[in-house]
Amino acid sequence: MDNLTPRKIVEELDRYIIGQNNAKKAVAIALRNRWRRQRLSAELKDEVLPKNILMIGPTGVGKTEISRRLSKLAGAPFLKVEASKFTEVGYVGRDVESMIRDLTEISVNMVKNEHLESITEKARQLAEERVLDILLPASRMFRHSNSEHEVLARERPKDTRERLRDELRNGKLDARYIDIEIREKSMPFGVISNVGLEDLEMNLKSMLGNILPDKPKRKKVKVPEALVLLEQEESNKLLDMEKITKEAVVRVEESGIVFIDEIDKVAGRGQGHHGPDVSREGVQRDLLPIVEGSTVTTKYGPVKTVHILFIASGAFHIAKPSDLIPELQGRFPIRVELDALGKDDFKRILIEPNNALIKQYTALLATENVIIDFLEESIDEISEIAESVNDKTENIGARRLHTILEKLLEDISFEAPERQNGELVIDRTYVRDKLDSIVKDEDLSRYIL
Repeated sequence: MDNLTPRKIVEELDRYIIGQNNAKKAVAIALRNRWRRQRLSAELKDEVLPKNILMIGPTGVGKTEISRRLSKLAGAPFLKVEASKFTEVGYVGRDVESMIRDLTEISVNMVKNEHLESITEKARQLAEERVLDILLPASRMFRHSNSEHEVLARERPKDTRERLRDELRNGKLDARYIDIEIREKSMPFGVISNVGLEDLEMNLKSMLGNILPDKPKRKKVKVPEALVLLEQEESNKLLDMEKITKEAVVRVEESGIVFIDEIDKVAGRGQGHHGPDVSREGVQRDLLPIVEGSTVTTKYGPVKTVHILFIASGAFHIAKPSDLIPELQGRFPIRVELDALGKDDFKRILIEPNNALIKQYTALLATENVIIDFLEESIDEISEIAESVNDKTENIGARRLHTILEKLLEDISFEAPERQNGELVIDRTYVRDKLDSIVKDEDLSRYIL
């Protein structure tokens, strides 16, 4: 994190996201401020609150991707939610707090996986020893008297065990079946209901898991599967879940990021539409204490939201940011407007980023020994079509490129397994032949592209 200066953060984001420099600078500064806050005195540290960000711009221009990549850079727990889902009747209060519960669950899994990496080798060794114990039981047991008590000794020839170990590691025992015993928690119930109570069932199982006894279960499986099952069991024994939970909660509180999409859908309309606005304002007021800073009860303990970074976004075609309730507006002091994408942006998106779409499709078809070469003129044509269809129909930004490329390469993808080391050049003519009839028919392009 020390090396992640704002400039470095923007450079990293540039590898995956084209343009939107203002938004990149805003999130880079927000992330760096967290690093700065950690170096303040304890007294001042608690007073410095995160500068939450409101991103304004049409769909498909990179709002979510900027936030997601930012969390990856920081190694921070990240959750995306849609504000519009909180309008569901009867779920408003529960769902708003569930953002933090879900974020905490993500953090626990993240920390757990990190700890698992550090104990994988030890767990693998223990699993291997258990398999060898099953494959090579005690060769013989004998007793001998020693004054007043007997000593039980067990012989297991080292050379035979090491030979078996070599065969095990080289896969020579993979076809062999063995009986293993694993321990599982016995749950006295199944699914409670199929109507929205899955979270309740999971929480009950989690609470009862520490109370109910382990139930041994015997399985007859092949050696590779036995190794996997036993390694999982040994890993669970080695993990310190109390330590993991504490670390995960701290990570949520100090570096968690929540991305609230479609916040404009819960903004008022400001022109006398009183009916729906009541529920919209109710959602905003439910969001307010979470964003301001409160304590949410989770199954891992209380989680404070004061220093979680909230990034909200919306197209704001109908509503305006000023239609949000004043208290919530005040909690998003940084406003960033993202630009709509045009032909030049689409062209860069197709070829420049590390995960560029052209690179993805070329690599996918190369697995079938089909080599595709996109000429520059074809990329120009695809970009023009994306811009044209976005103008004529719904503007969905860069997501339009996915639908266009899927339609363009549909036949090639279908026939790829039958092509023998085929090479195909995609030029402007090929693109027009495949897509012109759809592009010219506005009704058709509305449904297909």
